[in-house]
This record gives sequence, C-alpha cells and structure tokens, in this order.
Amino acid sequence: MKKAVVLLSGGLDSATVLAIARSQGYECYCLSFDYHQRHVAELDASRRVAAALGAAEHRVFQLDLSAFGGSALTDTSIAVPQSPTEGIPVTYVPARNTIMLSLALAWAEVLGSRDIFIGVNAVDYSGYPDCRKEYIEAFQRMANLATKAGVEGDTVEIHTPLIDLSKAEIIRQGTALGVDYSLTVSCYQADAEGHACGQCDSCRLRHEGFVAAGLADPTRMI
Repeated sequence: MKKAVVLLSGGLDSATVLAIARSQGYECYCLSFDYHQRHVAELDASRRVAAALGAAEHRVFQLDLSAFGGSALTDTSIAVPQSPTEGIPVTYVPARNTIMLSLALAWAEVLGSRDIFIGVNAVDYSGYPDCRKEYIEAFQRMANLATKAGVEGDTVEIHTPLIDLSKAEIIRQGTALGVDYSLTVSCYQADAEGHACGQCDSCRLRHEGFVAAGLADPTRMI
C-alpha cells in the first residue's frame, strides 16, 4: 500500500479526507496539531476519528501558536464572532496551513510517502487565504523544489479532494464512505467535552451543510 500523510484536525472536513484517502487504497498516517487552540477538544475528536477510520499511525504534534496570537483561535482576548463577517475573519490563524503542511511534508519524506492529504475547501472556506487552489498549487511547487524527493524526480503531491465541494457534498461523500460525524468537532469554541456553541461561523457552515444534504445533524450542543 502507498503511504499518505493526512492532516487531521478532528473536524468534519478532515475526517472526510481521511475516509477518501483510505478508500483510494492509501495507508494513512495522520498528523494533528496541539497549537494551543481555543477548541482543544478537536484533538480528542482527531484521536476518535483516526481510530474509527483505521489510521496506520496518528501523531499529535506540539506547536504553540499562542506565542504569536493574532487569531481568535489562539488568543482568548479576541472573541470568536457569533455572526458572519466581511473579509478575512479573526478566526484565521496566521500561516497555519503553511506551517502544518511543511511539517506534514517532513514526515512524508521520512515515511517515503509522496502524498499529503488536506481538507481545504474553496467553497465554504470562511475567507481563509490558505484554503485556495492558488495557495495549494504554490505550496506543491515549493515542496518539489525544497525536498530530496522532489530534486530526485519523485514528485510530491498535495491532495485536496474537497477543494471544489460544498459542505453538503462533503457530508454526503463522507457518509457514503462510513464517516461517523458524531465523532467530529468543528466548533471554534467547543467546551472540554466537545459540545458545540451553535453560533460561530464553523457551526453555522456545518449545520447548513447537514440541512442541505438532507441528513440529521449529529452535532452535540452546549
């Protein structure tokens, strides 16, 4: 089996990506990050999802992005918005995907893997600049310039199977692949047990996705 590194936050999108990678025949090595995020309950969710979907290995990397702050997810003095906002929202974490993809790339090289999966989405993406196709394409070019594998002609590929899907389409595909979304946590300010606030942008997008998909929303609420 080919090996793939899968970035696994513990949310709805990353759980779906793990299921997709597995369905494509990859042996999945999941990488999650404890970056001192407000919604740390998602890490417990990532462990549940990795176990349920048969990951070959799951690692949680310690990375304190609260040292920089600058986001409602890493600085408790910045409130999580309770309604949609214009422009790039304060829940954007500066350079998060660049940092996480770089570390996934490092582990992939060690594993001898040439495939990295990430659940970025350009449709319901909340305005984050590092979830766009242009960004992923630029990172992949960099990865093939900056790694031993790339220099030796063994191309690294960043897989983004959700990039053009609506939240409803993501949910339908994951459901067809056996994802148990009750295991996941998407809320930006979930409590310690993973119960969702039901008001933040992530909760809104998740709930609207289940409604549009015509499926019951299994989210546990505060």
